Amino acid sequence: MTTRRQVLAGLTAVAGSTAAGGLATWSTAARAAPGTPLNPRQLAQYQNLLPNPLDPGFLATPDGGKGNRYTLYIREARQSLGLTLSGTPLSTTVWGYGLPGRPATYPGPTFDVLQGSSVQVTFVNALRDASGNPLPNPMPVDTTLDWANPGAYGGVTPVPAATHLHGGDNRYLSDGLPEAWSTPVGQVGPLYQRSYTYDNTQEAGHLWYHDHALGITRTNVYMGLAGLYFLRDAQENALRTANVLPSYPFEVPLVLQDRIFTSDGSLFYPAEAKGAPTPTHLPEFFGNVILVNTQAWPRLPVERRPYRLRLLNGSDSRFYDLRLRTPSGASVPLLVVGNELGLLDRAVRPDLKGEVDVLVIAPGERYDVVVDFAAVPAGTRLLLTNTARSPYPDGGRVESGLTDQVMAFDVIGTLSATPPASAAEGTLLRTAPLPPVTVAPDIQRRRILLFEGTDGFGRLKTMLGTVDPVDGLQGTLAFKDPITETPKLRSTEVWEFYNTTVDAHPLHMHLVDFRIVDRQAFTGTVTPKAHPDGSSGGILEPASIQFVGAPRAPRPFEGGRKDTVIVYPGEVARVLVTFRRRGEYVYHCHILSHEDHEMMRRYEVV
Repeated sequence: MTTRRQVLAGLTAVAGSTAAGGLATWSTAARAAPGTPLNPRQLAQYQNLLPNPLDPGFLATPDGGKGNRYTLYIREARQSLGLTLSGTPLSTTVWGYGLPGRPATYPGPTFDVLQGSSVQVTFVNALRDASGNPLPNPMPVDTTLDWANPGAYGGVTPVPAATHLHGGDNRYLSDGLPEAWSTPVGQVGPLYQRSYTYDNTQEAGHLWYHDHALGITRTNVYMGLAGLYFLRDAQENALRTANVLPSYPFEVPLVLQDRIFTSDGSLFYPAEAKGAPTPTHLPEFFGNVILVNTQAWPRLPVERRPYRLRLLNGSDSRFYDLRLRTPSGASVPLLVVGNELGLLDRAVRPDLKGEVDVLVIAPGERYDVVVDFAAVPAGTRLLLTNTARSPYPDGGRVESGLTDQVMAFDVIGTLSATPPASAAEGTLLRTAPLPPVTVAPDIQRRRILLFEGTDGFGRLKTMLGTVDPVDGLQGTLAFKDPITETPKLRSTEVWEFYNTTVDAHPLHMHLVDFRIVDRQAFTGTVTPKAHPDGSSGGILEPASIQFVGAPRAPRPFEGGRKDTVIVYPGEVARVLVTFRRRGEYVYHCHILSHEDHEMMRRYEVV
């Protein structure tokens, strides 16, 4: 079986990199582009104030200021991302979402809606210049991939876009699937629908919307096409009203992303490698500048009270092992109160390999965290740090002073008259506990293969497939191969994700929320599989699978409703999921570079 490390060993980067060594060095190799690379060590850190996406002036408002209809325009804009070089502020060309009469922003306007209040949202692709001509794509588009090719203007202009509400329980034509794209000149994909209806019937959760166009999700999101969507319900609002959970301005979303820039502030995306097409898709992307809410290494002044931090990992490939540290290096307690799609039963402290107050968050994951600054003296600067290797968990180390730093919290003393929230470790959060994760002996199980092979150009190709034969299909499959997973409406199943690769993958399922059952190490025999397009895949022989050791229950901080699960190398991750709507959806790795190069499959609820 070809591994990522074998592929990377056989490829040489065209230009140098400022990222961490090993695999990350290859993944962030610079491609030829206007401007010279920006040295991130020349950027001032902890100078930019962190914007709060829940600021009332940043919230999405309905068309005309009333009703339940919203229109968001996808446009190009110039925006400050907090880059200051030699005392000179730099601005960056980005793509964003904008309300009627308001400029587009990255991230887009924040939705803050109530359970049961259905909304209709229209996303308009308006990526045109001042003369009305479709904008050229400033990103390197690899047309050798299976992508949303509009088939005109040379194939890369006009730009196709499709907006997905990540975590949404919605009808499939309102999901924002990869083939629901449109261009600014009226070309559309086969699943395009002008307006989406979000029913908002699910319980309170931290959703987000982002581009999902087939084969170019990574570059469209990199340009800025993402925004936040918070769904509230009576249970959460009761906790906020009772001041158990902090509310705005003490509720602060934190969107973590990494980027590379040129010295003029332009976004830079690597896309060259020896022996590969130009531009080329690369296995992963790891930037050398950490953005939080679009600002490079920002700071947030905080009072000596609890804050609710709504964490989202919006990065392409980077995992984060997060710690909040005092100047002496001691960890500040973190309380996890919720996962992506709901509250936990009780507030718990996270841990990583036995170390408490360390939170691992993968691309696409969200965590609802409370931090109490009451015991921290005024005038103290706390740092949110990262120790996760890239690729995760055993790749290159973080860069000291760069990717090991996320943001700062400056404690300023208590100024507000609002009483501090009362959430503490063990605080009860749900009036009725989550149902236990119970697996019936005769439940339908689906075994999914995670595999890394090579494509026809010898590049690493991440793939999904079925372990057990389905209608004559087995092993690795392409996105457009026939559907092999067809759960029945209102059925409950266990999906088992078998990771035969050397790295962790965050698996995301559209439509549903699920509960993690367990994880377990395994061994097995993989036989090669040749694909008609010249790529190489594999088949995990079902009879060869042997489990190693006992299954591990999910850690308490990931015990709630989720839509993304980390599948560690050499392990199977099992999730319990119920399918409540008919239609075609997708599941995929949320490393964006992986889903763009075949680590995505369709499934259909029948």
